[in-house]
Amino acid sequence: MATLNLVQRILLWFVPVIFAVTVHEAAHGLFASMLGDRTARQAGRVTLNPLRHIDPLGSIVVPAVFLMIGGFVFGWAKAVPVNWQNLNRPVRDMIIVAAAGPLANLLMALCWAYCMKTGLWLSGRLPVAGSILVYAGAAGIFINAAVMMLNLLPLPPLDGGRILAGVLPGRLGRWLNRLEPWGIPLLLVMILAGLAGRLIWPMMVIGMAVATHVAGLPVGLLTSALWVLLGHASVPGQT
Repeated sequence: MATLNLVQRILLWFVPVIFAVTVHEAAHGLFASMLGDRTARQAGRVTLNPLRHIDPLGSIVVPAVFLMIGGFVFGWAKAVPVNWQNLNRPVRDMIIVAAAGPLANLLMALCWAYCMKTGLWLSGRLPVAGSILVYAGAAGIFINAAVMMLNLLPLPPLDGGRILAGVLPGRLGRWLNRLEPWGIPLLLVMILAGLAGRLIWPMMVIGMAVATHVAGLPVGLLTSALWVLLGHASVPGQT
């Protein structure tokens, strides 16, 4: 596959990253509204307008830097406000609201896989458009798998932590929730130590494999496209 310069790679990552963050957060707000809590809707967070969700530093700059240096993908968005006391069935519904974000990322990964397949079909007819769709689709699969699996780590305030707190017996759930102020510092330590990447990478591989399988894409195409998007001149094992 062709090499890409830095500007091209940033542009190809830009839309998938913005959508991954925006739809993830909007899904939290939408399900909270459906289940009785209108806090997010009243704050204007049940929307696909990325300006309502993205944090310029955490949603764009930090993920871009990590991607360009080939490190672990990490970033954050503005937290969607949810008042669990307003939910119809607070414990159960909070689990559903938390799970809505990762589920949205799974569905987006599948959509990007079909985008990539469309690009592959177009490559013989409209090579430039086909290449853009292939690379953007690969970026979308990767970033949504990363956001999904990172958020499923069982550490509050991540979605996985909120889900686990909801399914644990009362006292254990409350104890886990008390860890929330320390959740992000602990996550940063895990990232810097390389532990977070080792934990979620196998799950990301499974998620990406599922997306490509459902869309009928060769896994090798995704690997090749990602290798180029991450700034490498050639795919491992190829010359």
